[in-house]
Amino acid sequence: MKYLSTRGHPAKQTFSQVLLSGLAEDGGLMLPETLPKITEAELTSWRTLPYHALAFNVISKFVDNDDLPHTDLAAMTKSAYTKEVFGTDEITPLTSLEKLQPGLLLQHLSNGPTLAFKDMAMQLLGRLFEYELARQNKTLNILGATSGDTGSAAEYAMRGRKGISVYMLSPAGRMSAFQRAQMYSLQDANIHNIAVEGVFDDCQDIVKAVSNDLNFKRKHNIGTVNSINWGRIVAQVVYYVRGYLASTTSNSQKVSFAVPSGNFGNILAGHIAREMGVPIDTLILATNENNVLAEFFTTGVYRPRKSAETYETSSPSMDISKASNFERFAYHLLGNDGERVAALWKEVDRGGSFDLSNTPEFKSLRERFGFVAGTSTHANRLNTIRTTYEKTGTLIDTHTADAVLIGQQLAKTGIPTIALETALPIKFAATVKEAVGFEPPMTDAQKAMMALPQQVTTIGLDVARVKQMIAG
Repeated sequence: MKYLSTRGHPAKQTFSQVLLSGLAEDGGLMLPETLPKITEAELTSWRTLPYHALAFNVISKFVDNDDLPHTDLAAMTKSAYTKEVFGTDEITPLTSLEKLQPGLLLQHLSNGPTLAFKDMAMQLLGRLFEYELARQNKTLNILGATSGDTGSAAEYAMRGRKGISVYMLSPAGRMSAFQRAQMYSLQDANIHNIAVEGVFDDCQDIVKAVSNDLNFKRKHNIGTVNSINWGRIVAQVVYYVRGYLASTTSNSQKVSFAVPSGNFGNILAGHIAREMGVPIDTLILATNENNVLAEFFTTGVYRPRKSAETYETSSPSMDISKASNFERFAYHLLGNDGERVAALWKEVDRGGSFDLSNTPEFKSLRERFGFVAGTSTHANRLNTIRTTYEKTGTLIDTHTADAVLIGQQLAKTGIPTIALETALPIKFAATVKEAVGFEPPMTDAQKAMMALPQQVTTIGLDVARVKQMIAG
């Protein structure tokens, strides 16, 4: 199993190399040369497995045993996916939303330490990073950007781990109070929070600028935990497999998934699962008012917005107007043509857009890859949270509400639709209160966290300053 850049660089890498490297040397993202397949017999045999064993079976398809011994991988998945960490033996249990719409289900992905789906991958990634660094006798500076949930999940997974320092950029003033408290209250010596006076895309651009300085990247061993990290994506593939198996009794059945999407990492994992052979009928992509992705899947035009055009919304983790993971899907869409992808992203990196509407690839996209898309607004969000609670008794957060709404709108009759819960409502308490009239209750530990002193450095759009902080 070897990995190549989406932009055509000829160098091949192993899983352990890709795990620590982030962007490819040509600025592209790493993908397997060919995607592994899941056989019908495997799918059947996996139905009875606990989550950690399913995770091992899925992830090991992307990892050569002589690169990362499978016995060690199995030990790490068993350590990561426990009831103690995720609150239930099922890890990602399903709840019926039948009273809201027939065939609608909710898959709970947010029972980990930071109450967001990012924990699903990050808890394993922390273990993989520490293992690989010890094996290579190296240290790693993790540089990341977050619109809310990636940052806290990464910091909680990496805090105190040997050989790892985390530098996490976030948009100043654009996360919820709970999200800020989760990140900024951490006092671990290896955790460094940096608030950028801008939007998430500005943070992401700084991360890419630092990563594209190859001499600096090599000297300071820069890695990433953003969804451009392949380890994140492959760990997220697991819960799509689990959701399918938990909601069906036979491999002849199909399901659809409704996914709130900003940076395209979550739904990309669904795309990978579908390409591997999981019987997924439709991948329903839900955006908020920053609907760059919905626009592409509807019109064929990919038009990233500038910072000034990026709306501040009540589902802030999706306030993203340049979806870095979308490049991986475009590579598959365009028949693994790295040269063509490089030309398109050269235009994107210059601040431009591209139009595939008249290409045969876009015209066959729905049939070939199963994607449909829709957009939700603040008013939609409030109504969906309220209606879901009144009809089912289940309280959902703002991002999950986007998925539930668009899932309802675009679901096919007779095919179950699984909406992915991506965060718990406590993380966005003000909007939830606006919808249902009360704030989700906090635990004593959460109340204590909110009262802790916060530690963060605020900067402008300054790549050199970030480099200076990393270099020490």
